[in-house]
Amino acid sequence: MRSATPWSVVFEDLAKATGETVYMVAVSTLIATLLGIPVGVWLQLTAPGGLRPRPWLHKILGFVVDLGRSMPFLILLVVLTSLTRLILSSSIGPTAAIVPLSVGSVPFVARLVQNILSEVHVAVVEAAVTTGASTLRIVRSVLLRESLPALINAIGVTAIALLGYSAMAGVLGGGGLGDLAVRLGYQRFNDRYLWSTVVVLAVLATLVQYGFNRAARGVDRRRHASV
Repeated sequence: MRSATPWSVVFEDLAKATGETVYMVAVSTLIATLLGIPVGVWLQLTAPGGLRPRPWLHKILGFVVDLGRSMPFLILLVVLTSLTRLILSSSIGPTAAIVPLSVGSVPFVARLVQNILSEVHVAVVEAAVTTGASTLRIVRSVLLRESLPALINAIGVTAIALLGYSAMAGVLGGGGLGDLAVRLGYQRFNDRYLWSTVVVLAVLATLVQYGFNRAARGVDRRRHASV
């Protein structure tokens, strides 16, 4: 009869895998935010009725974004293997997994941002236009400021999605909790590893959701004004 893996060993492996997962998700979320928000802003600006309507540019951006969003992440992992190897000289490990994680999440963030910005009341935008403010100033001081709580929540949704994607990346050599669950849990029929990773992923998702919800409430000016 096979002896169970000591919990001390399981916890040690879990700690390392959790650190790798947090690293992958944090960096990927940051990259997706830095790249996805500008793309989302351009989608909104160039849309019909936007501040700078450009139908042809809007259609091109929309097509690229929707194409990226429709790509299954597992396929994206395989397709971007060569690009990852070109950039990092390796396609294995947590750092290598950041490339497909980031590429896959930028279109996701961009579309969320566009949808959020489109909900800003038109009267607020028109008031800023009548003052002669530049497009950049309107984007920064009106669109993004008015949408900040929703944008923070959108980033939180992205981080949780990336948490799930990172587990999938672990199956193909990305490391982290996904790798631990498959390699030491599923393939070796070790329930301690398998269920421990499930619990840790659930706890991480809960903490991420809680943190971003708190941050969104903290910057919600309308909520503070109503108190």
